[in-house]
Amino acid sequence: MRKTPMGRIVTPACFAAASRTPERAAAGDRAEAALWTRLRADAEDAAGRDPLLRSFIHIAVLSHEGFGSALGGHLARKLGDWYISAERLADLAETAYSEEPAIVAAAVADLGAIVARDPAADGCLTPFLYFKGFHALQWHRVAHWLWRHGRTELAHFLQSRVSEAFAVDIHPAVPFGCGVLIDHGTGVVIGETAEVGDDVSILQGVTLGGTGKEHGDRHPKVRDGVLLAAGAKVLGNIEIGRHAKVGAGSVVLKPVPPGATVAGVPARIVGWTTSPQAPAEEMDMSLPEPDYTI
Repeated sequence: MRKTPMGRIVTPACFAAASRTPERAAAGDRAEAALWTRLRADAEDAAGRDPLLRSFIHIAVLSHEGFGSALGGHLARKLGDWYISAERLADLAETAYSEEPAIVAAAVADLGAIVARDPAADGCLTPFLYFKGFHALQWHRVAHWLWRHGRTELAHFLQSRVSEAFAVDIHPAVPFGCGVLIDHGTGVVIGETAEVGDDVSILQGVTLGGTGKEHGDRHPKVRDGVLLAAGAKVLGNIEIGRHAKVGAGSVVLKPVPPGATVAGVPARIVGWTTSPQAPAEEMDMSLPEPDYTI
């Protein structure tokens, strides 16, 4: 959790839920175990199909005893450099996961969201190994953990390396919920005082930014189930309400009510959500037909 400039405490819902009552802890452990079983099965199949990938897949997945270990090691190899080695980054991730198990629970939910929403994900293995939006978000969760524990310099280091490696730039102060999909990821920029809820889908080129040089709470608040289509720019301390949809290429300067579909420059309301399923889960980028009735 973190304090906003107004002193309000912000805790993503999934992290609050992972305050680990025995029932929630057991459910989270079951979900992680099921995902790990599926990931290993996908890895074994892939290694059997292409001998050139066997060593890579063994190092990334099959040599590990659990999902958290595999995730931390794979992320570290993606980001390690001359300044901080992959081995030390893996140790950092392991420490973060040990002290805050909710980070791993969130990663499980994020990977499940990718498999459920992205037709390019032909199982668990492909997004785990290759989807840089997933990799960037999981490193951000570690950076956010560092930020909340006062290690802001190292958090900024991770932010910078993630931006260089994955072209995704998220300030380490930003709290994220669970079940978040950052699809493709290239060009995503999220500012310091933004907030992102549960079950949100963010496509490439999305910006959650400010409107100028002002300080304080100045970035958007994206609530649960929101779909932010490719190239959407959401600017200022405004709220994008639960189950809203922002059309591709839109520039949003005013709050968006829950369930509204907005599009255009500047964005305006062009429709309303009628499905019980969240737009982020439907992943339907289409917009209502224009109403030319006079």
